[in-house]
Amino acid sequence: MEVINQKAVRTDNTMLAVTHLTQLFGYAIGFGSLIVPLIIWLSSKDRVEGMDEHGRAIINFQVSLILYIIISIPAIFLLGLGILGLIGAGLLGFILPIVNAVRAANGESPTYFMTIRFLS
Repeated sequence: MEVINQKAVRTDNTMLAVTHLTQLFGYAIGFGSLIVPLIIWLSSKDRVEGMDEHGRAIINFQVSLILYIIISIPAIFLLGLGILGLIGAGLLGFILPIVNAVRAANGESPTYFMTIRFLS
């Protein structure tokens, strides 16, 4: 008798929405906006339908935000333009996870504005 190992894939829009909202840990405790979604994505990308797509979008967005912040810090010395970049990154990092959590709860695909696609 042969046993086939099949993993049950389930649809869990709440889990997808919570994964998007875990990006806000960076505002609450100072870190975790990349680490917590990465752990959730890696641990459940094979078990939750759509988690791979949402997880890749979250990681791409967080790495893009880190890159924008790193570029904005030296740009502060260029007529203060880096301050606008930091404010923009802060606003995007707060608003877009909430918008995409609502989209995930409704079963829609994530869309992150100004994201560099590191993982495709």
